[in-house]
Amino acid sequence: MSTYFNGFSLQKEEELFSEYLIKSELCVAGFSYGAQKAFEYVYESKERIDRLILLSPAFFQTQKPSFIRTQLRYFEAGQEAYVKQFLANITYPSSLDLSVYLNVGSKEELESLLTYVWDKKKIQEVLDRGTTIEVFLGKDDKIIDAQAAFDFFAPLTTTYFMKSVGHLLRG
Repeated sequence: MSTYFNGFSLQKEEELFSEYLIKSELCVAGFSYGAQKAFEYVYESKERIDRLILLSPAFFQTQKPSFIRTQLRYFEAGQEAYVKQFLANITYPSSLDLSVYLNVGSKEELESLLTYVWDKKKIQEVLDRGTTIEVFLGKDDKIIDAQAAFDFFAPLTTTYFMKSVGHLLRG
């Protein structure tokens, strides 16, 4: 079984991505916030990892600091309302009910997710070790700037930019 890292405020949602995942001990995958965690796990690992699958990686490094402060303020002001809106944005344009996967995250996790910076040199180091990196992005993503993420990842990795799907990679 592959190693999988969950998205922010989610648990056991990997079943939603079964068509993208490879069942192998040599594969690591993560969704959104989990993609950041999966990448860092692979980067720090001394084990052989053949494939890293990044599903809608959380990508906020092109956002202004005010955007990050606003997100954290909204989360602090009303965690339940924030997560409800967050889940609605994740599922768009589908209407999938994610309540069975809900596991409300902390402010620290949200801040880590929003301030994470993808590093091209670190990505290249992972590639140089022989790990294939695949990135899946939905063109209609309401969580991240999918075009900015595509522009960043495409020159480095195998990147799929999928039409008519959002953050969950569903239409």
